Amino acid sequence: MNISLVVANLARAVLLPPSCFFLLFLGGWALARRRPRLGRIVMGGTFALAFALCTVAGSNLVVVPLEAMTTPLDATHVAGTQAIVVLSAGSIRHAPEYGGAAIPDHVALARLRYAAKLQHETALPILVSGGIVTLDGSGPTLAAGLAAALREDFRTPVAWLEERSTNTAENAVESAKVLLGAGVKRILLVTDAMHMPRAERQFVRAGFEVIAAPTIFLGAGSPGFFDFLPSAEGLRRTHYAFYEWLGLFWYRIRHA
Repeated sequence: MNISLVVANLARAVLLPPSCFFLLFLGGWALARRRPRLGRIVMGGTFALAFALCTVAGSNLVVVPLEAMTTPLDATHVAGTQAIVVLSAGSIRHAPEYGGAAIPDHVALARLRYAAKLQHETALPILVSGGIVTLDGSGPTLAAGLAAALREDFRTPVAWLEERSTNTAENAVESAKVLLGAGVKRILLVTDAMHMPRAERQFVRAGFEVIAAPTIFLGAGSPGFFDFLPSAEGLRRTHYAFYEWLGLFWYRIRHA
């Protein structure tokens, strides 16, 4: 069993929404036994915060600042790039419509679609990055699923597979082992906009000259009426943004 993945998953379960809201509310309830007024304030504040951040409009409070750290690809910066690097996301491990094979999830597919578009426009070779992220270390790599989808669904060739990494920092280090030795240093890095600030910093640390090619800008546009009501999508966006803020904080401490 991969102990580091177990620890990381437990930390995410506790620190990210919705669990952190439940824990804060329970803390307020426990506090109310000794400090009733303060306990009620904590419980009420937690409820209001959870309500706001479970809406799409409220999620923008944590999504937009992250996405503001990057910008859409400027075509004038593509000159001189030597490869496209696509980072994995999640996977659906047993897809019956694909004969039980593991396939990229919706986040990974959005990254692949943009990477395929860039490859068709530039003819640059692609590296897909992502290893085995199951707790028992079994199953196919994420990179294998990405490569299959690019080749079979997007009719896009894949030059390299990096299949050892289990997180963003390892994506960068293991990709460097593949590409820097082949003389590839200037890359187009493809991931979604919220993930790009953390990913770009790790790839620069690994020795690359990075041209950011972000996709999936969730905070763009003005919210509509229903975006102010709690929804699963609002909670998903907040959860993801909290995950990225936590990752930025952790890497800053780790590399201090």
